[in-house]
Amino acid sequence: MKAGSVETPKETQQYKVFPILFAMLLSGFIGLFGETALNVALTPLMSLLEVGPTTIQWLTTGYLLVLGVLVPVSGLLLQWFTTRQLFTTSLVFSIAGTLVAALAPSFEILLLARVLQAVGTALLLPLMFNTILVIFPIEKRGAAMGLIGLVIMFAPASGPSISGLILANLSWHWIFWISLPFFVISLICGLLFLPNISKLTKPKIDIVSIVLSTLGFGGIVYGFSSAGGHGEGGGGWTSPIVIGTLLIGVLSLVFFSFRQLKMKQPLIDLRAFKYPMFTIGLILVFISMMLILSSMLILPMYLQQGMAVTALTAGLVLLPGSLLNGLLSPIMGRLFDKFGPKWLVRIGLAIVAIVLFLYTSINPGTSLGLIITLHIFMMIGISMVMMPAQTNGLNQLPPAYYPHGTAIMNTLQQVSGAIGTAVAVSILSAGQMNFLKGVADPADPANQLAGFTSGVQGAFVFAMVLAIVGLIAAFFIKRVNVGSGAKSDTPMH
Repeated sequence: MKAGSVETPKETQQYKVFPILFAMLLSGFIGLFGETALNVALTPLMSLLEVGPTTIQWLTTGYLLVLGVLVPVSGLLLQWFTTRQLFTTSLVFSIAGTLVAALAPSFEILLLARVLQAVGTALLLPLMFNTILVIFPIEKRGAAMGLIGLVIMFAPASGPSISGLILANLSWHWIFWISLPFFVISLICGLLFLPNISKLTKPKIDIVSIVLSTLGFGGIVYGFSSAGGHGEGGGGWTSPIVIGTLLIGVLSLVFFSFRQLKMKQPLIDLRAFKYPMFTIGLILVFISMMLILSSMLILPMYLQQGMAVTALTAGLVLLPGSLLNGLLSPIMGRLFDKFGPKWLVRIGLAIVAIVLFLYTSINPGTSLGLIITLHIFMMIGISMVMMPAQTNGLNQLPPAYYPHGTAIMNTLQQVSGAIGTAVAVSILSAGQMNFLKGVADPADPANQLAGFTSGVQGAFVFAMVLAIVGLIAAFFIKRVNVGSGAKSDTPMH
């Protein structure tokens, strides 16, 4: 029997689908909410914890670094450990990290807590995808993956909004205290209702592949993250540390890829790339995650520093789009089941590209009403792209590739987030510095604001170019035939 398949049709009759989905989606939501929840708190945290902008950025990029290192081995873990073992371990790490963060007295302890949280999320994400692929037949997956979309897109998007509301009334520790009970509820629900759904094949563990994967993905994420800050020791793209880690990362991934293609039981089976819709779906998801995470970092930063609004106001500005994004994701999943991905994805990316073009002229005089409207349309566009592209791509894979396909998809999502935020911050910093070089008095607050605005506009130009590249790729997407072999999956009862 192939890895990732269900043992017998009888077993599916015992699935309590609602509590299984509830446990996974709730814990996934809180885990991914934590990925961006601190964004609006970064500015006040710099003074509270006495660190600079490049250091504070590691609360976000350090989280992404751990995900980038751990998620690639998830395909192996799914074949070695039972569903319940992985779920329980994931929640224990998430709960421990959240508790440590809630009590953290210093930056170092808070960063340690973020690492523990990231381990939990890294174990959970691929498990969540694999479970959906196993318990739902292909013709019902769009709606089910739409619920995952609600989590994967709504959670990071709502992070700044919810934490802005918390920070207006409570200390930053409460971002974690409020998250904690939800993890505990998820753990109890999973222990009560989650069965072991996958057959364990326990493939041989190749230590060399794990080392190459860690150096490769870790080097890429670390290099981009380090390049993201110019002053305060960031060094930018010419820093020897940045060049060295990126070079190690790229070379390690090249050797890793060659090794996987030669192995009988690879850590990640790259033959998944033989399926063209999987590859196109991956490209579109990669671009979507770069857009969503870079904009979720740049926009709150500009609202607070460029337009002088409070953390609460910044959160409220982003709230309508975030809410609508979450509500639309399951609807887009059902539309995908009915009509396929082609027009959804193309129209979605066209909307995103137009919004980002309008964001390139953002300035301190831009009305909050316009920013709210643009953000709403951007979130509508993203919801039309992400889940349809992802589900269509995974649908083309045979069941034996499910652990590998979900590992590839989730790994590149995390890497894309790190690259997107780092490049956006780097472009912002470079644009600001270049502007200030050309003025008579760089210390003048008016020039500082104009420089910061110039940098933010440059970051949105980068995002717009990405959206256009995605739109071009979208013209190659086709619906995967539902009548193919994937329909042999055991149906849900």
